Amino acid sequence: MSVGRLLEEGHYTRQKLNEEVSKKFLQTYLEMLDFSHLFFTQQDVDEVTAKYGNEMAGDILLGGTLKPGYEIYALYTKRVDDRVAKIKELLKQPIDFKSNATVELSRQKAPWPKDEAEADQLWRGRIANELLQEHLSEHPIEPAPQLVSRRYDRLARNVHEQDKDEQMKLYLDALAQAYDPHSEYLSKADLKNFSINMGLSLVGIGAMLRSEDGYAKIESLVAGGPAQTDGRLKVGDRITAVAQGPADYVDVREMRLDKVVEMIRGKKGTRVRLLVIPSDVTDPSRRKNVELVRDEIKLKDQEARADIIIRKDENGEPIKLGWLTLPSFYADMDKHQKSTTRDVLALLKRLKKENIDGLVVDLRKNGGGSLEEALSLTGLFLKSGPIVQTKDYNGTNRISSDPDSGIAYSGPLVVLTSRQSASASEIFAAALQDYGRAVVVGDKNTFGKGTVQTILPISRFASLLGSHSDEDGALKLTIQKFYRVAGGSTQLHGVMSDIVLPSLSDLPEFGEGALKNALPYDEVAKAKYTKWSDNHSLFIDQLRRRSEERVKGDPEFHYVMEDMDRLRHKIDENRISLNEDVRKKEIADDKVRKETRSKERLVRNQEEPQIYRVTLDTVDKPNLQLIMYPGKLAEAKKNGTVPKADSNAAADADSDLIDGDATGDGDTKDPLIDAERDEALNILADLVQLSSGPKTASTNH
Repeated sequence: MSVGRLLEEGHYTRQKLNEEVSKKFLQTYLEMLDFSHLFFTQQDVDEVTAKYGNEMAGDILLGGTLKPGYEIYALYTKRVDDRVAKIKELLKQPIDFKSNATVELSRQKAPWPKDEAEADQLWRGRIANELLQEHLSEHPIEPAPQLVSRRYDRLARNVHEQDKDEQMKLYLDALAQAYDPHSEYLSKADLKNFSINMGLSLVGIGAMLRSEDGYAKIESLVAGGPAQTDGRLKVGDRITAVAQGPADYVDVREMRLDKVVEMIRGKKGTRVRLLVIPSDVTDPSRRKNVELVRDEIKLKDQEARADIIIRKDENGEPIKLGWLTLPSFYADMDKHQKSTTRDVLALLKRLKKENIDGLVVDLRKNGGGSLEEALSLTGLFLKSGPIVQTKDYNGTNRISSDPDSGIAYSGPLVVLTSRQSASASEIFAAALQDYGRAVVVGDKNTFGKGTVQTILPISRFASLLGSHSDEDGALKLTIQKFYRVAGGSTQLHGVMSDIVLPSLSDLPEFGEGALKNALPYDEVAKAKYTKWSDNHSLFIDQLRRRSEERVKGDPEFHYVMEDMDRLRHKIDENRISLNEDVRKKEIADDKVRKETRSKERLVRNQEEPQIYRVTLDTVDKPNLQLIMYPGKLAEAKKNGTVPKADSNAAADADSDLIDGDATGDGDTKDPLIDAERDEALNILADLVQLSSGPKTASTNH
């Protein structure tokens, strides 16, 4: 069968389908079927491994047989049917919510239960937790026992509905993912409906979903889509129910992902409500209700935009700083009408005309995009030279350079990143860091995706590999790796910040390292490039010291650090109480904490800047829109409309308050309170001040 041969010959690693791959393949397939290690027992796994473990990959390559896949799926179906029957019996019995028992929150890394008796014990805890979760939810859908019963009926039905083609897709997908997490098998149906397959792009709210532990989990948000613009849905949130307009919620746990997608999609202008377990809550019974208006993804909202921020420096003198928000590296591949670089150039011209003293480029929500745009955009801040290196399977190293020797902006520069900054964002940030051109600020490191994929239709290789039909689908394969000009890779390590700011998204659970079978970090030879100026020109140590002092005394960052500690403790402990009183107390404590913070914010006096917005529509207009001014925050406080901090800040406002329409234009919702933004501006102001001192004899200015 050609899939095996294509993997061997097309994947970056050129890994042979040997015993080692067979073991990974089997493990990946079992985990795709049984994510939480609850249906199969260790006895099942041992038997299946003894029977197929060493030969699975070879069978695929030589005989083209999918028999092991179908047989394991049949065993899984039987285990699900048996378990659902037991769950039905369990739901008839009274459950004690007064015990001191606890249950594991995530079983993804747990061993399989050794036998049926241990599995029964685990399931008792799991079902008790699901019942308690629904019982404590502020948004009950129906009585908990009925809801849970219906949920497992749906799971059993889904398992039975998977036909031979879908089972084959799952099996071959497991084989591709045994190579790395970004390789996958695309069936003919996937290719036809690639908007569902390629990460489940939703025409409607602009979110990418994947299935995890029976939930539809948010993997990423489309720049400019209703969900990202609204600001309440976050990466890692889990959708537990969906409602159309004012209708009742429908539980979607254990529902097939394509069915969930269907429910969220709909006509433009109609409303959809999502009941979501936020990614940063420590108790999954906590839900937030998010109502969104379905819409086409407006290109306008994806465009780069800028702000001019006038504030006081440490001597009380006004200082003018630029802020460039870059949601993605967009490009119009066909008509060449849209270009990130062209748009940013126009914005930079206006910022320079306004005499900004320094610039922040905000990549916090930028998941990547066009490589060409990343190269040309990086080039706007450098004179010339290599920007990224790519290496393919045979070790051929290609250096991509700045396409233009001109420079659009040469002043002090800060790049703000997060764990969500991925791919092309990492190329941009890494190059400016390696050249000593910019100070990188944000989470400890960015996402860490340093690989390139391509789609290979299997039928194209038919004559070569003995395949026979266009029904064969395609393989999305990792074919290259990215490397920095300094020789390191962005793979796994991402781009490390020069100055780290506390943030709730800064967890190793977010990022490439959390994915199974991720390709390793490695290095290539350093490219020849000339640094921006002498090594001291960025004053990293001084900037870091000053920033740490400020962060220590900043109440918003204190909230973030408290929340981080609590979240980290919960993730490490990985257990949740089955005692109703304990859970209620935790919920009450959370509520008190949120109210206390709101009160503290109301009495706090903050220095407020003047902020003018520059969009591509207003870039040439003499008057710019004033979106923030001294007294605006005080007004908002007085009216009781102070929103919560930005997505990376404290998770205390688990309410329906959006992240604040500070602009008042109802279009792009910027939070009034965003500790990272404020601190990035402080760092930039310091950099401006230090750079203007006598030490900077930089030849490049």
